[in-house]
Amino acid sequence: MTEEPYRWLEAVGNRREYVREQLKGGSPVLGASLPDGILLLGIGGGQSKVFELFDRHALAGLGHPADIEKIRQAAIDAAHMESFTRAPEDVSLRRLIGFGLSPQLKTNFEQIFSAPFLVELLLAEIGSSQEHDLFSRLHFDGSFQNQHGGIAVAASDADAESAATTWLTEANVPAKPRGQAAEFLLQAWWCLSANKSFAALPPEEERRNGWREAVRGKTVEIGWLARTTPRLARYQTLTLANLDL
Repeated sequence: MTEEPYRWLEAVGNRREYVREQLKGGSPVLGASLPDGILLLGIGGGQSKVFELFDRHALAGLGHPADIEKIRQAAIDAAHMESFTRAPEDVSLRRLIGFGLSPQLKTNFEQIFSAPFLVELLLAEIGSSQEHDLFSRLHFDGSFQNQHGGIAVAASDADAESAATTWLTEANVPAKPRGQAAEFLLQAWWCLSANKSFAALPPEEERRNGWREAVRGKTVEIGWLARTTPRLARYQTLTLANLDL
């Protein structure tokens, strides 16, 4: 009996390594809080990576497409339930994560006889200003970190993810127009995908040519949460042509 806790800890450690190995090489997703809204970007081989959730909310992720879809549907269901029992304006990202998605991910990860979710996720909530925008970085084990505005990145490698976030922040991407911000996100995506060091980046021209060559034959998904809009829905899908890229 005394050995059971240690066996459980060993099993959880093995699962953590297994999930990280499965996610290795997954195409990262990136987000930026801008003056006019929130930009989310993901690039894949045909499977969707960027989604609208509920009015002010959106999701981007990497991992197994079926698992991303399960989490997306769970988030939509939770948002609709919250909207029905309270009011649409009461639906918040903090509640969706804290009371819905995080416990589900944690339970699946820690129950040894159930399959863990193979996902790394980035969720966004548009606010009345950049200072009130919210990003939530949700991990496969249910742990998460929230931040107001700025830059958010979800990648399979934590060190590279942190380096990309720092580079984009130091480049002052949150203060740039939408098209320029998207250009920087695409450059960061290419550096992450090509395992380029952010401490010794290639010249800008090489980065521009690099992402353009890398996205050939792939699906570039760009989600836009508008801060103010005459449209009924805040969320809009953009293309490279929309951004003059």
